[in-house]
Amino acid sequence: MTLRIGAEEEFHLVEAESGRLVPRAAAVLGRLAEPGFAPELQRSVVERNSGVHDTLDGLFADLVASRQRLAGAASSLGVAVVAAGTVPLAALTPGDVTDDPRYRRMAEQYRRVADEQLICSAQIHVDVPDRDTAVRAMCLVAPWLPPLLALSASSPFWLGADTGYASWRTMLWQRWPTAGPAGCHSGAASYDALLSDLVRSGVISDAGMIYYDVRPSAHQRTLELRICDACPRVTTVVLVAGLFRALVHDACVRLARREHPGCDGHHEWLRAATWQAARSGLEGPLVDPVTRRAAAARTVLLGMVGRLRPALEATGDRDTVGELLERALAEGSAARRLRRAAEHGGPAAAVASLAAETRGAARARPVRPAGPAVEREGRVSPGESRGA
Repeated sequence: MTLRIGAEEEFHLVEAESGRLVPRAAAVLGRLAEPGFAPELQRSVVERNSGVHDTLDGLFADLVASRQRLAGAASSLGVAVVAAGTVPLAALTPGDVTDDPRYRRMAEQYRRVADEQLICSAQIHVDVPDRDTAVRAMCLVAPWLPPLLALSASSPFWLGADTGYASWRTMLWQRWPTAGPAGCHSGAASYDALLSDLVRSGVISDAGMIYYDVRPSAHQRTLELRICDACPRVTTVVLVAGLFRALVHDACVRLARREHPGCDGHHEWLRAATWQAARSGLEGPLVDPVTRRAAAARTVLLGMVGRLRPALEATGDRDTVGELLERALAEGSAARRLRRAAEHGGPAAAVASLAAETRGAARARPVRPAGPAVEREGRVSPGESRGA
């Protein structure tokens, strides 16, 4: 069973010289005469939707190439592109949203929450057989999502100050009314009834505003990971994609064998585990999904890979994921690298380091290629996340 994968990446646009956010999305998109790139809620953010791939190597090559094209279009305007949960230098400009009826309505309804949506994420799509499977799999993969957040943590700064968190984006994101753990449902009918109730309540305007940590796609047969910060390094996105694909594969196998142990209904610890991952990144303790006790990030993540070994072997990702995880644990989180850059050169130096990593400075392929990647036609639909 080959579960195809795709990614959505959001990018901040900053002035190349100062490192400050600039609302230049429309101008940058005007230089990109190709599908897959789209605006977001804030005019300082651009989203890119990858193609659909069978292999991590194919996804890696796709993301590298698209970042190069985006960076080239932006640089001609004196703009740099940054993949990170937040950027160190930003200022609030209320109402500075993309000129779109839906986005204007969101800005008016949610006010300060929308004004402070100066954040970017990386989202991963993985094939599932059907929507029922996607909904039921959410409960099985949910306990293992906070460690993926820790791997991606890249947002220690907010409005020029160090927040003390590895992912301050998570703290900002969780203020939306439908953010956080998705809960467990018996199937698609139950889940879709919940979505309809939420829309009828008037708290959200459409199903695109379901901002759970994981959710079934509204338009494709995929399960979508939404908990992660945008990642400066493409290899981090690839690592997260490999682990999430293994989680989904494992969940599908368990559901097919009717091995699903059932849900105890207690999701409070999941929110606590997410908070801990946002606070710590890779440099502090995480909540072990098995014991629900504090444990070192390395212990949790290596335990996760050990648990997922059959799935990683089935997807052909074991070697790639193992190598990339060891590299990530050795080098630390993007949040840690940002703090070091800021210590030596201030916030502007941190932004410059982010822009360099986003462009792919000193990048390497995730593994030695074993052969040509076999790709399938398809594309994660532009605007799939259509929420913010």
